[in-house]
Amino acid sequence: MASCIICGTSADGRVCTLHEEDVVFEFRGTDPDELTTNRYYRGTVDGFADFGIFVDIGESVTGLLHRSELDSRLESIDLDPGETVYVQVNNVRDNGNVDLSWSIRQDRSRFRGALVDDPDADEEQLLDPEESGSEGVVKTTVPADAGDADGSPDASGGSGNGTAEETTSESGDPDGEIEREERGEPTPVTVAELEEFVGERVRLEGEIVEAHQTSGPTVFTLRDETDSVECAAFEEAGVRAYPEVDEGDVVRLDGEPENHRGALQVETETLDALTAEEGDAVAERMQEALVERARPDTVETLGEDPAVEGLTDEIADVAAAIRRAVIEGRPVVVRHAGTVDGYVAGAAIERATLPLVRDHHGEGDAEYHMFERRPLEGSVYDMDDATRDVTTMLSAEQRHDEPVPLFVFVGAGSPESVDALDLLGVYGAQRVVVDDRPVEAAVGDVADLTLAPEEPTFSTALAGAVAATVNPDVHEQLRHLPAVSAWSEATDVYTDLAAAAGYDTEESRVVREALALVAHYQAYEDKRELVADLLFNDDADVGLAEQVSEQYRTRMESAIDTARANLERHSLNGRTVLLLDTEAYTHQYEFPPTALLLDELGRREDAAALVGLDTDECLVRGADDLDVDGVAAAARERAPEAALDARGARDGRIEFLAGEREAARKALLDALATELSAAAP
Repeated sequence: MASCIICGTSADGRVCTLHEEDVVFEFRGTDPDELTTNRYYRGTVDGFADFGIFVDIGESVTGLLHRSELDSRLESIDLDPGETVYVQVNNVRDNGNVDLSWSIRQDRSRFRGALVDDPDADEEQLLDPEESGSEGVVKTTVPADAGDADGSPDASGGSGNGTAEETTSESGDPDGEIEREERGEPTPVTVAELEEFVGERVRLEGEIVEAHQTSGPTVFTLRDETDSVECAAFEEAGVRAYPEVDEGDVVRLDGEPENHRGALQVETETLDALTAEEGDAVAERMQEALVERARPDTVETLGEDPAVEGLTDEIADVAAAIRRAVIEGRPVVVRHAGTVDGYVAGAAIERATLPLVRDHHGEGDAEYHMFERRPLEGSVYDMDDATRDVTTMLSAEQRHDEPVPLFVFVGAGSPESVDALDLLGVYGAQRVVVDDRPVEAAVGDVADLTLAPEEPTFSTALAGAVAATVNPDVHEQLRHLPAVSAWSEATDVYTDLAAAAGYDTEESRVVREALALVAHYQAYEDKRELVADLLFNDDADVGLAEQVSEQYRTRMESAIDTARANLERHSLNGRTVLLLDTEAYTHQYEFPPTALLLDELGRREDAAALVGLDTDECLVRGADDLDVDGVAAAARERAPEAALDARGARDGRIEFLAGEREAARKALLDALATELSAAAP
């Protein structure tokens, strides 16, 4: 019978059952079958696969740390081949495959003993720190011959000859109370202060926002008024620690912060749910601090734009909502119109928010699942979009415990979006609408926050102000964006800002055209990196943009030539209306899309209105004050059998039955004649 190297009690080997988790082994064998299951071994990272990490244990055996055993996503694990890790052997399969899991300790100094596992040796020997090149290995050992003649411990629970330094408090103080009393009361701190107290006992108060069980410890994510931190609590491998504590509980936690695989983590000593009164006080303190922390100090506008400067309170509210979502760990989803203005506006918010995500949630893939920009096909957020978002949201909640996102809608605040916005609200999603024109009461009723001007402007002017307020550090990077997003000539304020940033009128046009072409392809993808390369080149080098813009001009000019050769010109009450049969004279699903083609035709042709007539819908272009809903209603009265209906009035889209196309065509022209006549000066 030998003695445990940790506590000195009698044991079959060099470690008693109680302290198996406190000792790490270095493997000197050559065959997987020589490993001992449930032991902890030092290993080195051999490589990575989609399903996990390969770890070499010793020189001849490799095991798999499956991704299901990791306490964070595989993509966010910051490890390099050859780096030392500590793993537990869970199973050695008949075919020689070795299943591994993480050790809660990823620092040699956290183990209290180290032994050599050499199958050819008669007994396990202490590992010499100098032999493995490690420092600070805690060798709380008891000599094998200590104690009574038979080597057994004395009545006190320690060895007869062992010194106080060679034994631990477990033998006479199983719960460690004497040690804790000697160390004194833990220091009350906030999460933001933990870095200053690594290795010391601290006390945190906050809310448990996540609790998940790994193959080793239970990992609680605790958030207070300053930040959030992961706290590891160990009952035994794979067993839920503190089962009485659940997500949403306000707690008091005592523990010791330490650096765990490059991130701060608290090793939990005690965890208690607070009483209702105590919890309410902490929750109120957290709420007040969070609101104060999220509120921007000042509102930053990109330039002196009266349409924007009159909305400073609303800009501050939207910026605070985005900042708060980042602080709370809620994903931010930006849904923007699939236009150049929508893309640039959404990219501005993205540019401002990503650095905050990295600051609060670390590098790696956090910025990809904590912030998403999802383009719309047009400028209407419809039920198809909402159903897709709800499905994605619920899947992320079930699979990854992700909270409900904050949704920011840019240039998509039309009345046709109301039903879809309402569906999101059913699932508790916060909805913010940033629109380029006044929003109707129905939109304001379903949105939690709205930011809209009294007179139509463009989305980038407002979203740019929101972005600069969310993160003033990126203010200078956004100055050229309004000029880039404006197809018609931007105001002097924004052209001057762009020029100061290195983008003259020609360069702004090149970037705008390049972005228009990129936005057309893979319409539902954000194309984050490509859009950033086009919009945020520090040296204003438009080489990439010029190359893409050249493709835009070549394809657009070809389409314009074809369209002009086939335009119908109608004189309606002295006003010219152009009609293009887009079903016959455009390439379906190719660039340019019909909407962009009609926009370009409208800028080049002198006409009161332009109609693109397709199989079962038409797009109407005219002056900003053209009442598309009114045109659709008047046409419906003239051809009720065609079932004409405005579906996306701000896009100028009117739908009808394909079988009544000719009736719809005539009714639309008649309705336009009436509308234009009434609007004539």
